[in-house]
Amino acid sequence: MNMPNELAAVKQREPLHMKMRIAGEHVGGDRLIEVRNPYTNAVVGTVPKATVDDVRRAIAIARGYRARLTRYERSAILQRTAALIRARAEAIAGLITAESGLCRKDTNYEIGRACDVFDFAANAALTDDGQVFSCDLTPHGKSRKVYTLHEPLQGVISAITPFNHPLNQVAHKMAPSIATNNRMVLKPAEKTPLTALLLADLVYEAGLPPEMMSVVTGDPREIADEMLVNDGIDMVSFTGGVAVGKYIAAKAVYKRQVLELGGNDPIIVMEDADLDEAAALAASGSYRNSGQRCTAVKRILVHRRVANAFVERLVANTRAWSYGDPTDPLLDMGTVIDEASAVNCESRVAAAVADGARLLVGNLRRGALYSPTLLDDVRPEMNVVRTETFGPVSPVIRFADIDEAINIANATVYGLSSAVCTNRLDYITRFVSELQVGSVNVREVPGYRLELTPFGGIKDSGLGYKEGVQEAMKNFTHTKTYSLPW
Repeated sequence: MNMPNELAAVKQREPLHMKMRIAGEHVGGDRLIEVRNPYTNAVVGTVPKATVDDVRRAIAIARGYRARLTRYERSAILQRTAALIRARAEAIAGLITAESGLCRKDTNYEIGRACDVFDFAANAALTDDGQVFSCDLTPHGKSRKVYTLHEPLQGVISAITPFNHPLNQVAHKMAPSIATNNRMVLKPAEKTPLTALLLADLVYEAGLPPEMMSVVTGDPREIADEMLVNDGIDMVSFTGGVAVGKYIAAKAVYKRQVLELGGNDPIIVMEDADLDEAAALAASGSYRNSGQRCTAVKRILVHRRVANAFVERLVANTRAWSYGDPTDPLLDMGTVIDEASAVNCESRVAAAVADGARLLVGNLRRGALYSPTLLDDVRPEMNVVRTETFGPVSPVIRFADIDEAINIANATVYGLSSAVCTNRLDYITRFVSELQVGSVNVREVPGYRLELTPFGGIKDSGLGYKEGVQEAMKNFTHTKTYSLPW
């Protein structure tokens, strides 16, 4: 199996000069965006800065194409894509590390997750058959049956993805689109566009008609509005920050929208918890992927009765979490996305300390490299926990009882996910019913899920519509009904 030039260049540490993929055609231009390695600041590659006309052309091609792939053909393309990713896993993980600064442990894990997305979508493409309703259920019913089927959208899906999972976030848009016979124009984050372009090449190689998938790269200030208001667009699927999500909601009028936004996820440690397990979960939830996940642990709520013993364990876990050169396969963490993000984490922690929090570990920065950081005695009104801190920061908030824990957890504009560490069924029941979030994980990190299962939040974490392969396929289709005598 031949390796694409892009992957060969990564292995040789040569800058990539990649073009957009518009219906399979490699499209460039004179205007370029440099993609820089967050750890070394070296240029990893360049991509074209698309014009509005480029975006309009991609949408027009997609809108004019009608996919006729059978379920078998779609499933086979998705299976082949997963196989191609696995076959080139080492080089793809290296590309993700080069453009994002994420460590190899994280990027290797992301490879596996993305393969799961394509595998689940391949299976779902074969079974997405709708429902059957009998009509003789009431006194005035008839001997008929109503059937439902799922049809692709008439227009194009506009997909916009963030920087923190350059492969898996793109896979979560691409795979359900392919499984449902849709056409998509995707814009990856301008800081991490290389992996998305490579993935487009892999789905083409797997047999996808090029008209069904285009990837445009560019400055969102120039091209994002066209991806929201163009008449050829039927749906906008966005993963990213709250401010941009609300802008999209206001701008993309009368178009279907799935907005997966930020989070301020708590892990709640009750007095009966296994403290060794809880501390390990808190550290992993805070520091994996450099803390740059919407479902990362952003607040650690601990019962006062066990707080000292828990914090002692979390200090040890935090100090043991190694970080540095993202290419070192033994390290647990690389950089955040850029120096500005590291400075933001550093300043938020410093402000919390100035306001009375205690810094126990970390708050060390060199460029975009920021250390795992642990704060104690944090109060809920401090900015480090009141709003989302997108980095490897563990703020500990102490509480007196379950009522206070629930109140603190819910006192935020976000409502994405949560974790609870307890063995008491009465506590679990209350958390599941009373936490204002999209998911509750018992004795697991907030971000735990399968790529198949529904995922999404409420309040400022999203409009309540879900991602995950099955839910995305529902959102990417129209439900049509028809009835027959029976």
